[in-house]
Order: sequence, then structure tokens, then C-alpha cells
Amino acid sequence: MFKKILIANRGEIALRVIRTCKEMGIATVAVYSTADADSLHVRFADEAVCIGPPSSALSYLSIPNIIAAAEITNADAIHPGYGFLSENAQFSKVCGENKIKFIGADPDMINAMGDKASAKATMAAAGVPTIPGSEGILVDFEDAKKTAHEIGYPIMLKATAGGGGKGMQMCRNDEELIDGWESTRREAGAAFGNDGMYMEKFIEEPRHIEIQIAGDKKGNACHLAERDCSIQRRHQKLVEETPSPFMTDELREKMGQAAILAAESVKYEGVGTIEFLVDKHRNFYFMEMNTRIQVEHTITEEVINYDLIKEQIKLAAGHDISGRNYYPKMHAIQCRINAEDPYKNFIPSPGRITDYHAPGGHGIRIDTHVYAGYTIPPFYDSMISKLITVAQTREEAITKMQRALDEYIIEGIKTTIPFHQKLMKDENFRKGNFTTKFMETFEM
Repeated sequence: MFKKILIANRGEIALRVIRTCKEMGIATVAVYSTADADSLHVRFADEAVCIGPPSSALSYLSIPNIIAAAEITNADAIHPGYGFLSENAQFSKVCGENKIKFIGADPDMINAMGDKASAKATMAAAGVPTIPGSEGILVDFEDAKKTAHEIGYPIMLKATAGGGGKGMQMCRNDEELIDGWESTRREAGAAFGNDGMYMEKFIEEPRHIEIQIAGDKKGNACHLAERDCSIQRRHQKLVEETPSPFMTDELREKMGQAAILAAESVKYEGVGTIEFLVDKHRNFYFMEMNTRIQVEHTITEEVINYDLIKEQIKLAAGHDISGRNYYPKMHAIQCRINAEDPYKNFIPSPGRITDYHAPGGHGIRIDTHVYAGYTIPPFYDSMISKLITVAQTREEAITKMQRALDEYIIEGIKTTIPFHQKLMKDENFRKGNFTTKFMETFEM
């Protein structure tokens, strides 16, 4: 087992990893930018190293700075959390070259699964259902038009290096394809330095349902059931839950086996997620694979009663997977609390928290790095807290979430708490009647 782990991240996920490391008897190193000097992950780690100014490019995305921090503290492993460098093949490669274990996928795996077009081809070859679309990167507009006619409108143009909702455009006909082709390529080139595009059939009334998986060095894999991530805005998840209210036992079995097939076909080692789109007829299609821990791993932990960060560290150290496929016997919901104003189109609201009171009680979990007096910097993602409830049934989990949201006090900034309070009362949400398009008609 590792003796010391450096956490190459910030905020709540860094604190989350530190907690598990302490329970495993592993020393921890926090890294931080000058903007994060007062963050709790810095306070609770055994050691802390400043790696640069507020800019992510000069701190949390600076591979030389992070490797240097690992070397001067004698860390033998690096946990990347999520975001930042968690799925960066070069970072994984440099860690290996410096004899530091990267707690995540190896460079070849990241390259294979990080590029959406090649990942889709890999999954199709393994027999995992994929969305009809182009075979690899589209050569030019004429190739795009020909492919659109073959699979039939509506279609979705996607950047092969895309993520975070950027580089995507739905087109219903040739005229929309002409406009979408140019604008999406420009956006992708500016955001990712890569304007390569591919095309998929647009799935109507889709659900975004992902399967948590784990794989070990022997090539074995298991699934830990599903999470429904359909409540999202601009392709950014807002609420996640498990089990999905749309799921049936038959569909869970099929999707679970497909996820295992996906993981074992690429000999996946570690904790990861296979993401699917599920249409209104419960047909499911591979969307992408995340070779890292997910923001929403918390709800899976609550319904299977197991620490996924611990599993991730053990797998990286060469241990076998803990065993079997899990099926949720409880219901858990996670609300992402962001420093945003839901009444003003969710614009960011950084600043100083003047008062903070967290809800408590049975079945309540909060993952956060903020406190009264903490100043939220404007340089990073706006998520400041994850509020999780777990109960025997979905109805009870929603009722518990309503109570917890009413107790949650964060003053001095605007947050998405009012949005979540309204969502929990929404009749369609309570009935489980929603798709990824839910937020297009939801009004504050």
C-alpha cells in the first residue's frame, strides 16, 4: 500500500480523498494555488505545497509544479480527483516516468477512451450498443451531409475532444447542418485546440444513465449499479440519484452486463463509469467512459455502503476488486450546491460566506470545503457543496432532501439552494417523469 498520496486537486474532492487516506493510515499532501490558501483541504492534509497563482494553467494544470511537489514531499502516488488533470494522458505518463503511481487510468487507456470517436469504435467492436453515427472523424462538410442522410435527421454534431457541453450542436435538416458545422468546429477549435467532429443520431426523450464499474489488474470487472443524471443544464449535471426511477430489473441487468463487457474488453483497471443514453423505449447506447472518480460517486457509496475512494486506492495498489455486482436496496439523491444565482440564469456568485449552517440528522451527508468566513474564489468551478440524502424509498429521500435544503443556510453569496427547493416540489420530478430536456421548460 502507498505511504503518502498527493492530491492533485482542490476543494471538496481533495478533502474527500484526504479523509479516506487518513482512515487507511496513508499520509497526505495537499497542493493549492494562492487563491486556495484558506481552503479546508489545505488545513487537513498532513503537508501542503503552494503550486502557483490562481490561474489553473499555472497551478492545478501545471504538471511540472505538481510533480515537483510530489518529489519534494516524497509522495509515492498522486490522486487526481476529477476534472483538471484526472483524464490527462500526459500527466499519467509523466507520473509513471517519475516512478509515482497515478491513481487512475494509464496513458494508453486515457487516450483510447478519452477520444469519443475512438472510444465508440472500441465499444462497438466489443459488442456494446452504440448510437448510430459516423465511423470516426468526419472528413469535411460533404461527408457530414452524406452521413446525416444515411442515419436520418435529427442528428447531433459533436467535437471529438469535447466535454462540459462544448462543441455540440443538434441539427434537424441540411440548413441547420450548414450553420452547425461551421459554428461547432470554431467552438471546438477555440475550447480544445482540436476541431475534429463526429456525428451521432439524436436520441429522442433521452435519459442520461451511467453505470459505476471497477476493474482490477487481472482483467476482472464488476458493476455497482446505475445513477440517473438526467437533470442537467447545458449538459452540466445538477441532480443525480440511484436507483433511477426509469430503471427496471431487466434493464439494469442488461446495462450492468454491457458495462462489465465494456470494462473487461479494454482490461480497465481502477474505478470508472460507463455512461449511456437511454431512449423512451429503454434502448440504451454507449455515450462515453470516464476513467476517474465521478462527482456523484457519493450516492453509490450510500446505497451500497462502501467507500469508492478506498476501492480506487486499493486497485491502484494492485489489489483485486472487492467482489460482486451490487444492486441498490436504498435510494439516494445528490444535489449539487453551486455558488450561482438561479434567478439570474445561474450566473456565478463568488465572494465571502458570512454565515454557514449545515443540515444534519439521519440519512444526511454533506461533502464540502466551505465554512463561515471562507471566500469563494472566482477562478474555478462554482460547485461548493454536495448535499446527499439516503432513505428506504425515493419518496422518503426526496422528503428528506426538502427538509435538509430548508435547513441549509449559506449567506453572503447566492447559491442554487432555492432551485433545488423548487425542484423537489415539482410534480414531474417527484413522479420520475423527466429527461435530459427537463431544464429547458423548468422555470424559477
